[in-house]
Amino acid sequence: MKKTALIALVLFCCASFASAQKYALVDMEYILKNIPAYERANEQLNQSSRRWQAEVETLAKEAETLYKNYQSESVFLSAEQKTQREEEITAKEKEARELKHKYFGPEGELYKKRESLMTPIQDEIYNAVKEIAELRGYSMVIDRASATSVIYATPKIDISNEVLSRLGYAN
Repeated sequence: MKKTALIALVLFCCASFASAQKYALVDMEYILKNIPAYERANEQLNQSSRRWQAEVETLAKEAETLYKNYQSESVFLSAEQKTQREEEITAKEKEARELKHKYFGPEGELYKKRESLMTPIQDEIYNAVKEIAELRGYSMVIDRASATSVIYATPKIDISNEVLSRLGYAN
């Protein structure tokens, strides 16, 4: 009897602590779409990406042209000339790969530019969410856009518009 009462008391205490926690949701996609600076940063990234991709494609086309010329002229070339042309083609292909890595690699220019443009915006959003969470006593704020396991949440706990208001983008 005492064990049953003790177990019931422990379960009651756990349940009361669990229900005391407050949660909120934000929709980062919605917030970001409503921040003009984010849209401008995205456009700058897209422009840079297109420009850099064009540079890489130009080098790749040059290598392809060299290869096609080599194929059509290989019958008339000496062994030494063939070797020289093959080295030129290989060098041009290598240059294209290195340029692609420079711009689009894990620590490339696109990554650095994205970091420099997006980090300040993300920091602002994080600080606004943190202020609201501390002010309202939320234990956890979940991003609805990336939380794939959230099947349903009441709109009452979505603080996305409040975050936008705190950032100065009232709807």
